[in-house]
Amino acid sequence: MEQSDTEQSAEAGPGRTYDLAVIGGGINGCGIARDAVGRGLSVYLCEQGDLASGTSSAATKLIHGGLRYLEYFEFRLVREALMEREVLWRMAPHIVWPLRFVLPYHKGLRPAWMLRLGLFLYDHLGGRKLLPPTRTLDLTRDAAGKPLKAGVYRRGFEYSDCWVEDARLVALNASDARERGATIRTRTRAIAAERGANAWQVTTENCRNGQRETIRARILVNAAGPWVDHVLALTLGRQTRAEVRLVQGSHIVVPKLFDHGRCYIFQNADKRIIFAIPYEHDFTLIGTTDLDYHGDPSKVAASREEIDYLCAAASEYFAQAVEPQNVVWSYSGVRPLYDDGASAAQATTRDYVLELDEAGAPLLSVFGGKITTYRRLALHVLEKLGQHIGAQARGRHDWSAGQPLPGGDFPVQGFEQLVADLARDYPWLETLQCRRLARAYGTRARRILGPAKEKTALGRDFGAGLSEAEVLYLMREEWAEEAADVVWRRSKLGLRLTGDQIKALDVFMAERRTVQSP
Repeated sequence: MEQSDTEQSAEAGPGRTYDLAVIGGGINGCGIARDAVGRGLSVYLCEQGDLASGTSSAATKLIHGGLRYLEYFEFRLVREALMEREVLWRMAPHIVWPLRFVLPYHKGLRPAWMLRLGLFLYDHLGGRKLLPPTRTLDLTRDAAGKPLKAGVYRRGFEYSDCWVEDARLVALNASDARERGATIRTRTRAIAAERGANAWQVTTENCRNGQRETIRARILVNAAGPWVDHVLALTLGRQTRAEVRLVQGSHIVVPKLFDHGRCYIFQNADKRIIFAIPYEHDFTLIGTTDLDYHGDPSKVAASREEIDYLCAAASEYFAQAVEPQNVVWSYSGVRPLYDDGASAAQATTRDYVLELDEAGAPLLSVFGGKITTYRRLALHVLEKLGQHIGAQARGRHDWSAGQPLPGGDFPVQGFEQLVADLARDYPWLETLQCRRLARAYGTRARRILGPAKEKTALGRDFGAGLSEAEVLYLMREEWAEEAADVVWRRSKLGLRLTGDQIKALDVFMAERRTVQSP
């Protein structure tokens, strides 16, 4: 990683003027950077923490249309999201894959006709081609009914959506942007931005060593997520007509509650819904909550009340009670939603708003959005900036849909063949390890494994199959600098490693950073 940053320093030297500077290294910022650089624009992006260290690594990890958004008549958003499911699956079939969702019918909540109508629209709004359609289940006979309370849930509906490794989606967008020529600075905070008639002068500060850098950019994009208002008010000294509503969403992970590979979507009496999703082979992920949040987004954590709520909601459906003491991990994120004045947090729109200020060099701020529609959001950002980016860039409209993300250059339904090929060429790899590497890195797993003929050739084993070769790859290619970057964002191996193992990894990475620093 340090080598890449050194190489980029030459590009970002004094006097360089970029076409576009992006503040924020979440999914929206990295998606915008990838789209822009792929159109031939020069791009600079800075992120104050690790990539996806905020909202983008704290999602429910679904690529979905948002079935419940139909109740709020968000038809454009749902249609756009439904269309993106198969686009993203084709772009990254290693980190995106289809899942079937089981919706048990609960008397006294939404009537069956409403659910059938919603699912009919869900099947037909988004140009579905590969994902299978909705079907009705007899939960007294189907395996999906076995984990549920006996005699309570007799009928259900099953429909399709997709799963995504959310933080990896961010890292791969950033990697692709860099490979196309973008300058990416992580752990680098934008501390000031001065506007001229034709360009911005942006000053950044490295959060590790305090080193400052000043770059110029013809256009500035504020994609800071929960910090979008902060960037506007403090960094840029500007007010905005739009406002962000910060909504906290928390999740819990418990030992696995069922053996099949389908997910559940449960309705609650308060009209909220939660998901119960197979997670990392041995666990079940349950979430999410919707609560207004007023604190520092960097300090958000699942509260005792939220954990109790999720446990109680899941226990309404599962025969096996879910207790707070069963929780092995919890995480929480702040969704930066556009404040549409909705009274309830769960009713706040998940749609995005793009605010363009053209009083001098252009400033575009991103409000709201969801991970499913990040690519479309990026496309709309470039469309909105159309007159400022030139005809050639405008002509590359929607180029990103047909280009795979790093490691995704294999057939959309070819994942099992990818695993089989890796197992054949590296027969000493354990089965679960082989699948994990294929899921995380796709065809680029071979860049980690290289010519290795045995496990020891990958260097030090940090536990749970995490090798020195993999860690060095993540440091070199994906901006990982600390253990948390590796075990909670680039992977979820933190669920399997001990505290001492994670500390040892942190020491190793700190030593490597020191050795590699220029």
